[in-house]
Amino acid sequence: MTRTPIDDPAERQLLRDAGLRVTGVRLAVLRALGEHQHSTADTVVRAVRAELGTVSVQAVYDSLHALADADLLRRMEPAGHPARYERRVGDNHHHIVCRACGAVADVDCTVGHAPCLLPSDDHGFTVDLAEVTFWGLCPRCRG
Repeated sequence: MTRTPIDDPAERQLLRDAGLRVTGVRLAVLRALGEHQHSTADTVVRAVRAELGTVSVQAVYDSLHALADADLLRRMEPAGHPARYERRVGDNHHHIVCRACGAVADVDCTVGHAPCLLPSDDHGFTVDLAEVTFWGLCPRCRG
């Protein structure tokens, strides 16, 4: 059974401002990730299908890629785990990943401003992003 999509004018404008066409799939992807940060593509596909009905996997993947390319989504790929997507962008936060179950949580920068970390030698690069992944066991798996 499909849900009635919620029409959010702000999400439509977000797509337009990014130079993207407004489509039902893109809107549903944004909504799915707004409700479930750090989702895998498979989880997003299930959420989009629950909202819209029959939607191809390729349409969802195409939307994820277009939204990430437009900096409306962030894609992260923890080693040994499937890629995850989130709507929190532009603030250079980091992540902590459970080694056992793969749960992911955000970690705000704790010192300074973006990129939060400074390399000992930047080799002439202009650094604008630092990606840090902390690894450990979540409370449920540590139990």
